[in-house]
Amino acid sequence: MKPGLELPPLERLIALPDMIAYAGATWDWHRLHYDPSYLAPRGLDRPVVDGQVFGALLAEQVQDWIGTSGVLRSLTFRFKSLVHAGETVRCLGVVQAVDGRLVTVEHRVEAEGRIAVAPASSTVELR
Repeated sequence: MKPGLELPPLERLIALPDMIAYAGATWDWHRLHYDPSYLAPRGLDRPVVDGQVFGALLAEQVQDWIGTSGVLRSLTFRFKSLVHAGETVRCLGVVQAVDGRLVTVEHRVEAEGRIAVAPASSTVELR
């Protein structure tokens, strides 16, 4: 494993039923994620994807890539733009450093041609 190695991208359409299922699983029922009557006065035409979803997707991307060869030890990320119900996101990652058994990955999440999450990084410990 060397710096510059690209992780397989993870692409996902985030539909409203997915968002409702996620809200149920996390007990996060903020109206921003599903209620048109709450969204309209705020100038939003579609529900906004819960930010925690991006952490879950990035963790999924890392775990799919590393498999049983390592374990995800840390993950950090910042939001750049809103993602709405019905949009497709694409998680990208590149190995930045390998220090013994620790691998640092730089990530970003794109949504419909814009950056939704960046900067983002994870640390994986190899087994």
